Amino acid sequence: MKVSPTKIPDVLLIEPKVFGDNRGFFFESFNKKVFEESTGVTADFVQDNHSKSSRGVLRGLHYQVRQPQGKLVRVTCGEVFDVAVDLRKSSETFGQWEGVLLSAENKKQLWIPEGFAHGFVVLSDSAEFLYKTTDYYAPESERCIRWDDPELLIDWLYADAPIVSEKDTKGTDFKDAELFT
Repeated sequence: MKVSPTKIPDVLLIEPKVFGDNRGFFFESFNKKVFEESTGVTADFVQDNHSKSSRGVLRGLHYQVRQPQGKLVRVTCGEVFDVAVDLRKSSETFGQWEGVLLSAENKKQLWIPEGFAHGFVVLSDSAEFLYKTTDYYAPESERCIRWDDPELLIDWLYADAPIVSEKDTKGTDFKDAELFT
């Protein structure tokens, strides 16, 4: 497994060793021991989530203020542009975002630690998105920052108007968001 820090050092790009031949491919998508040794992150994953979305669907920017979730994310079908925003006021990268192309083809994964908002937009006809979380979903603790926040200025790599849920259209401005210390 190859692990590379992004411009936000706590957000890690993970590239698994893929073994392939004319029959197809095999790779270990998660091994707790290898993950911890390679990343230096000790994570107790408690929940796996799987979503399917069509082209142009944008989900995010989501986070939980209590029961914050670290996430290990990947795509098993299609391609997305995945974004993490640092919401930790004490961080040197507070208010910065990182975006990475994740696809079934490149098999890359992204580690997003607790204290970040997360979202993605689907760039292919459809995409299946899988992620492990370090805490359980807590709807009363969930928050959402506008995907098009004028202060964050995220370049979603998607030229058309995205398809956004009603909940996500009501996202808070970054300047008014409940943040982490």
